[in-house]
Amino acid sequence: MCAGCALAAMTGASGVRSWLQNHHLTWLTPRRLRVATIAVFVMAILVSSVGLSGSTKAPSASARMAATAATR
Repeated sequence: MCAGCALAAMTGASGVRSWLQNHHLTWLTPRRLRVATIAVFVMAILVSSVGLSGSTKAPSASARMAATAATR
């Protein structure tokens, strides 16, 4: 995980938390807001570190052969 991905994920999680807090939802008690905040931040960390990959997979052997044939 790169620092940029982590920063973007935390910024998004912070924005979601602020949106929830500012909408004054009746079911969102302070305790539930805390649980929601923890859940949003954990999901942001998991998605940015496990769900996103900064590198691409190596092309398969057939794709390499096709690319080689196309350049000849």
